[in-house]
Amino acid sequence: MASSQVKSANKILCCQCGILIDQNPLNTCMQCIQSKVDITQDLSKQCLLQFCGKCERYLQPPTTWITATLESRQLLAICLKRIKGLNKVNLVDAGFIWTEPHSKRIKVKITVQKDIQGALLQQTTIIDFQIVNQICEDCQRVEAKDYWKCVVQVRQRAQHKKTFFYLEQLILKLNAHHKTVSIKQTSDGIDFFYALQPDARKLVDFLLSAAPCRYETSKRLISHDIHSNVYNYKHTFSVEIVPICKDDIVCLPQKLSKELGGFGPICICYRISQVISLIDPFSLRIVDIDANTYWRNPFQAICNPKQLREFTIMDIEKDDNRPHFYGKGSNKHELADAWIIKTSEITSNSNQLHTRTHLGRLLKIGDSALGFDLANANVNNEHLDAIKPENLPDVILVKKIYGDKLVRHKKRKWRLNRLPIEKDGASVGTIDDKDYLDFLEDLEEDPKSRENINIYKDQRKNLISENEETDTENYPQISLQEMLDDLKLTDEPMDDS
Repeated sequence: MASSQVKSANKILCCQCGILIDQNPLNTCMQCIQSKVDITQDLSKQCLLQFCGKCERYLQPPTTWITATLESRQLLAICLKRIKGLNKVNLVDAGFIWTEPHSKRIKVKITVQKDIQGALLQQTTIIDFQIVNQICEDCQRVEAKDYWKCVVQVRQRAQHKKTFFYLEQLILKLNAHHKTVSIKQTSDGIDFFYALQPDARKLVDFLLSAAPCRYETSKRLISHDIHSNVYNYKHTFSVEIVPICKDDIVCLPQKLSKELGGFGPICICYRISQVISLIDPFSLRIVDIDANTYWRNPFQAICNPKQLREFTIMDIEKDDNRPHFYGKGSNKHELADAWIIKTSEITSNSNQLHTRTHLGRLLKIGDSALGFDLANANVNNEHLDAIKPENLPDVILVKKIYGDKLVRHKKRKWRLNRLPIEKDGASVGTIDDKDYLDFLEDLEEDPKSRENINIYKDQRKNLISENEETDTENYPQISLQEMLDDLKLTDEPMDDS
């Protein structure tokens, strides 16, 4: 009896409804306090959420854009930071309420607690977020196309663009251009424009690892804020690729020839990759020259593929006795003695020229080959002038001709992807097309050069070739196993039936 009186003495009546409650500073029960006091009144019930529809990112003030999916933890964190007055209460729980994805609204249910004069109140409320479209700074720069802060100028002082076509395919395969603002073609190269300098630096590092080249940097002051001491620069990376391309005939300097163990000095460039691959057509010796070695002892081409002339093979004898040398030799090629005559003079001139060639495995009597008539050419090269005339060959054969270029192109059942390059008025389309066809022929003739290139099936050519019988036995071809199916993602409605 005494204990019940003690318990009842610690309780009081609520001043609002009169029920028996424990003592508290307000002398009011929890139901009456919640009906009179709203602890969520300082919270903003309507908020705006900026969303970039191009890159699908949300703005986290002041300037950070974060990628987040609907009802994800990242999106919930962004929403909670946008609620004003949340720092005045204790957050207990938060979660999303399902809404239509296309409604442009997000609802978040939160539970908060707050101490009101010794009484701990807990309430639940719903915050409504309205999604508004706003383009982020990165997408604005992409849309502007002329807005850039860094440019990578890729240049090569050569007569043809096989190296550019090869680099283009490497860039596409590794997606090294995904942050470019725009790509423009100039008369002697390509310009890659970027909004940020680190992105341009990545492309420069990629080019240094993909081709023998060097680069220089410069910057130009655009504006300067004297109050905050902020400088606005435009940076330029000038990348220079070595002026040697595939099928070029070069004459090495005497110093470099001695460093390479007496290699050359007249040799042919048969491949350009991370290094310059050269072959001596008279001994089948091959060497690889990296960028550092080339820039220490630079040399120029004495003949490019556009200066080659067509020769007809009148007779050929294979030479199984290779000359002895120290170094690496080519197992793909074979030495031979060939008697040739210019195709344009085959009816008017009966004098045959003798030369040694590295194409003995490919050439037969009656075949045609491209070569350089060194005896009748006017070459201005100091390294070539230092060689005695009796040590110079009359003709240097470079590659075999398999047929007409247009016929081979019509029968070609594969294709390559291209970069979205903006061409200026100075570029000549016919020259680019001819160089591009030469590049495609090189891919067919050299399997190693297409190892790092994505080759796709040409569906239009495949449909035409099913109804026509084509004779391509004499042409080098790319096998069907090396081709990829071009994947195209289309948003088409599904058939419910």
